[in-house]
This record gives sequence, C-alpha cells and structure tokens, in this order.
Amino acid sequence: MRIGVMIGAERGDSARKAARLVADAQWAESAGMDTAWIPQVPTDFDALTAVALMGAATSRIELGTAVVPLQAQHPIALARQALSTQAATGGRLALGVGPSHHWIIEDMLGLPYERPAGLTRDYLDVLDAARGGPGPIDVENRTYTVHNPLDLAPVAPLPVLVAALGPVMLAIAGERADGTILWMADERAVAEHVVPRITKAAEGAGRPAPRIVAGIPVCLCRPGEVDAARERANRILGEAEISPNYQRLLDYGDARDVGDLCAAGDEAAIAARFRRFADAGVTDLSVRLLPIGENRDELVASKRRTRDMIASLATDFR
Repeated sequence: MRIGVMIGAERGDSARKAARLVADAQWAESAGMDTAWIPQVPTDFDALTAVALMGAATSRIELGTAVVPLQAQHPIALARQALSTQAATGGRLALGVGPSHHWIIEDMLGLPYERPAGLTRDYLDVLDAARGGPGPIDVENRTYTVHNPLDLAPVAPLPVLVAALGPVMLAIAGERADGTILWMADERAVAEHVVPRITKAAEGAGRPAPRIVAGIPVCLCRPGEVDAARERANRILGEAEISPNYQRLLDYGDARDVGDLCAAGDEAAIAARFRRFADAGVTDLSVRLLPIGENRDELVASKRRTRDMIASLATDFR
C-alpha cells in the first residue's frame, strides 16, 4: 500500500495558497511520500492548476486530483487541461474525476444532476479518445456529440480514477478506468463492498487490477486525546455526510461518521489502522492531516508531528 497526503484547500489569499501548496508538495516529496492528492473544493483553488504548480517544484512524486467534478466542464476542455498538466508534470498526473454530488452540481452550479452514472460513461468515451491521441476525437453518445481535432498526446500513460461509491459506479470504474478514489469508506466497506465489485468488473473487462485510493483523516495524539481528534474531524470534515451518496457508503461499513474513520492515537495505533486498510485491499492511502490544539502554534506543531510520523510509516507499507 502506497501512502500519500492530501494537500489543500488552504485558507488565506490566493498568493499564499499557491506558495503553501508548493511548499507542502515539496515536503511530501522530500519526506519520501508516494503520492499527493489535491481535492477540488467548490470554493477554492483549481486542482489541476495546483498540480501544475506542484509539478514544477517537484520531480518524483505522483500528483492526483481527488476529484474533478465532471459536470463543471466539457470533456474536451478537461482533456485538454489534463493533458497539458500531465506534460507540465513530466507524466506524473493521476486524473481523479467523478460525477460529484447534488448539493454541488444543482445547488451551487445550477446544473442538472441527472443520470450521474450514464454521464460518467459518456464522459469517459471522450476522455478515452483524447488519451489515445493525438488525432481527431469523434464520439457520439447519449450526452455528447464531439468531432474535435486534438494535437495533444499523453507524454506517459495517464491514469484515470473514478470516484465510485455505489455498485453501478464501481462497475464503471472497474470496466472503464484505472481504479477509484474513496472518501467515507472504512475497512469493512472497502473489503466487502468496494473491492469485490470493482475487481469483478475489471476482470470481466480484461483490465488490470484496479487501484483503490482511500482517504482518511489522521491525527497523532495521546490516547486521552483520541476523542478530541474524532470530534474535531466531525466538526471540520463532517459536512460531506449530508450527501446521500456518502450516507449509503457508510451503511456498507461500521463507521457512522468521519470521526469514526479518523485514525487517531499513538504511532502504533495509527500503524495498526493503516494495516487494516491494506488488508482490506486499499492500494493507496490518502492521508488528510488532522491537527488538534487550542491555538495556532499548537495546531501547527500537531500537524508537523503527524506528518513526520506518516512519512516514517510510508516505507513500512511499500
């Protein structure tokens, strides 16, 4: 199991955000992390722009989006941006995409949230054609009629990972993509729900074993602080639980909220939790650093302790 970190979204003005994104990516690479995952938060920095910035400041680490909402842009526009970013990073981009949630697509963007699975299939038709370039992209399906020349070609194989929570989306991810990116999936949900479905779909399509990227919050703390860490996780990360998609995914496991997903405690406790995710079938763990403290200095110190511990564990899981 490869270990990576989530980078962003950061508070502050745009100039500070860019500098902090780059600094965090440089730390992740120097610390020996395998991957860095950049969420596409509706209110914040563009994930693929962040990847391009990070790629210019690093040389080895894989940089992935987790994830770009499909409805927000035409597949040709996303293909062009992704292929450009992949070239800028020397072929280190992992493109994570997904149909997002109704509260983003409908409530924020004012777009219809209809047929998310069908839209994903149709969108992948166009992305697959673009990944096979350069050359004309000619796709006609239920959603898109595309006849678009494209001179860009991948500088290396471009993995596409699809955020998949339910059975239909997991089948699509297995049949059509290189894996999935998860949030709100505990060990039992991964082992009993995600892995069997996506693996069966990949095998049926003659594709390699899929990557399974699981995101979890992590906090290095004393045993007596574990409850405080889980409470903080619920307070600052719990808004996602309003999504029916995540609620259904929680039903497949034992966790009831993001606090239950949080790996909190001393190094031994966190390593044991990581091992359970590896045993469940996770190929890539994406760590959301969760600091605790009463003030800024304590939060900064907590974050540094946690990330240094994560870096020390990363080699044990390769």
